[in-house]
Amino acid sequence: MFQNWRYLTFLHWRASVSAVAGFLPSSLRVDTYDGSAWVGVTPFLLSGLRPPFSSALWWISEFPETNCRTYVIGPDGRAGIWFFSLDAARWPAVLGARVGYGLPYAWSRMRVAMENHRVRYESRRVGCARAASSIEVEVGQRIEPSEIEIFLTARYRLFSTIWGRLVCAEVEHEPWPLHSASLLHCEQTLTQEAGIYVEAAGPLAHFSPGVKVRVGRPKLVSVANRSPR
Repeated sequence: MFQNWRYLTFLHWRASVSAVAGFLPSSLRVDTYDGSAWVGVTPFLLSGLRPPFSSALWWISEFPETNCRTYVIGPDGRAGIWFFSLDAARWPAVLGARVGYGLPYAWSRMRVAMENHRVRYESRRVGCARAASSIEVEVGQRIEPSEIEIFLTARYRLFSTIWGRLVCAEVEHEPWPLHSASLLHCEQTLTQEAGIYVEAAGPLAHFSPGVKVRVGRPKLVSVANRSPR
């Protein structure tokens, strides 16, 4: 699938390794930085969604999305993303991603609005109103990513399960153009709804105007030769 990820904000909290590990398949292990697991909430606007050799469809090709995620190491030692939830505002896209990629998508009522240097995101899950988020950031200057920012954002592989089997898909895009961001407002229950309790300290915040993305087909992951935990 081809798509664009635009007006994306990264919010990241520390979490205990043991708490996060309990939600992962046994073949994955938590990827840590500075001794901690990290849990992210990433709202953005998806646009230009299309399969290969096809043009984007007007109604289904652009919609807000918000992911709740953590970072993992696969059986072969390669790093990637594990999603606790993905909220999207188009139910056909939700259905397609759940069936085709085994990802835990949910249909939500959502909005992304950008005015001057401020971006506001609103989300409320259909059928589960307690899973919601309201986030506003002020975008700062362009930055050169440090080691931790690369750890948190340079992720080019996603993991999921289909019929109980671990699969992965490669995600291709240019390095994120990152900006500093000031968090003006944040109310979110996505981490709690997933059962993950993050540290009380405010999250790290970063913003990106976006990238063009290619998401490959899901492929089975061999778990026969795991790297040591």
